[in-house]
Amino acid sequence: MEFNNNMPIYMQVIHDLKKELIRGNLTLGSKLPSARDLAIQYQINPNTANRVYREMELQELCYTKRGLGTFVTEDDQRLMSVREEMAKEYMSVFLIGMRDLGLQEEDVISLIKKEFNKCKGQA
Repeated sequence: MEFNNNMPIYMQVIHDLKKELIRGNLTLGSKLPSARDLAIQYQINPNTANRVYREMELQELCYTKRGLGTFVTEDDQRLMSVREEMAKEYMSVFLIGMRDLGLQEEDVISLIKKEFNKCKGQA
């Protein structure tokens, strides 16, 4: 993973883990790597990896069982909420960009439909 200098590393790792959750690559209730293994996986400082898990616990995305490790939340409603939050973030950035180009709502909707149909044909 290449890190962006405009955002703290721990937040970027959390964002990546959220995407893995939403995609289903991390399943509800599954065991997460140890903080040490997470640090190796993302090539980050172990203290940063610990911070990732602390912040994810605050966001109710994971929980720790003493002596057993850290696990993905089992709350599917929380996962749906995270999915919606992330979708809104992406949508906001996209719409601001379209507005900056001077496009109107109808133009944006037309472009989305056109691109969506193109992508559908490639699947």
